Amino acid sequence: MKIVVGLGNFGDKYAYTFHNMGFLAVDCIADRLGIKLKTKECSSLTGVGSYNGEKVVLAKPLTYMNLSGRAVKELMARYKAESEDVTVIFDDIDIPKGTVRVRQSGSGGTHNGMRNVVAECGTENFPRIRIGIGRPPENVPLADYVLGDVPRAERPALCEAIEKACDEWIERL
Repeated sequence: MKIVVGLGNFGDKYAYTFHNMGFLAVDCIADRLGIKLKTKECSSLTGVGSYNGEKVVLAKPLTYMNLSGRAVKELMARYKAESEDVTVIFDDIDIPKGTVRVRQSGSGGTHNGMRNVVAECGTENFPRIRIGIGRPPENVPLADYVLGDVPRAERPALCEAIEKACDEWIERL
C-alpha cells in the first residue's frame, strides 16, 4: 500500500499557482496510472488503483494548505498505512525553480503545509518530493508569490519538474 499526497489549495483560483505543484504532480501520477480522483474521504479528494501489484491511493487534501496534516493523518488511519508508505509532494521556495529533490525524511523546513503534516502525524519519517519554485522576486510578498499564477514563461520548466517528480515517485514504487 502506497499513499501519495500532493499539497495545494482547492479551487479554480489556485489551480495554476506555485503553491499547487503538489496537486499538479498528483494529477500527473493519476494520468499515468489511469486513476481517477473522484472520492471525497479523509478530508481529501482521492483515487485508488494499483501499479505493479501495489495498491496506490492518490490524494489532494480539501483542507487549506497549512492544515494538510489533518488529511494525511486521516488517510493513514483509514488505510492503516505507516508514515514510510506515504509520500508527500509539495512546492519549495528553498530550492531553485524547476529542481526536484527527494528525501526519505526530515523536518517541514519553511513549508507550513509540510510543517503541519509533521506536527499532526507526530513524525518526520515521510518520504517527500519537493518541487523547487525559487524565491519570490524582490519586493513581492511570499504569500502573493506562492498564491499567484505561474507566469507563462516559467510554465515549461515547472511542467518538466512536475513530470520529473512523477518519474521519481514511480521509479521508487
